[in-house]
Amino acid sequence: MSDWNDKVVAEFRANAGRVGGNFEGAPLLLLHTTGAKSGEARVSPMMFQAVEGGWAVFASYAGLDVNPAWFHNLRAHPDVSIEVGVDGAVETIDVRARVLSPEEREPVWQEQKRRYPGFAEYEKKTERVIPVVLLTRR
Repeated sequence: MSDWNDKVVAEFRANAGRVGGNFEGAPLLLLHTTGAKSGEARVSPMMFQAVEGGWAVFASYAGLDVNPAWFHNLRAHPDVSIEVGVDGAVETIDVRARVLSPEEREPVWQEQKRRYPGFAEYEKKTERVIPVVLLTRR
């Protein structure tokens, strides 16, 4: 997975936030976290949904029955940064992560499934409620 992530990160940075392959045409950001256990810096490419006040990201982990490592990292260290493509360049933004409440989550999650039906497939594959995290500027 690390090699795949490294390739996506390099392509993202070389093309002002745009990549091909599985993410072609999708809104993508690079999430910078600190390992919850290791304390090491991590970078995770992921799809996002622009929402009022920030960026929503989805701990889908392709429908596995556990949350992805980056989600645990955010819970331990919610002050993080993201890289996003803005006006033909990549911008780094300091953000704070907050897991949305069930009431806040529902409309964002429904919209993500509408836009990208793969997320509905992830939901069908797991018994857990897939967390939605809001990233807001610090």
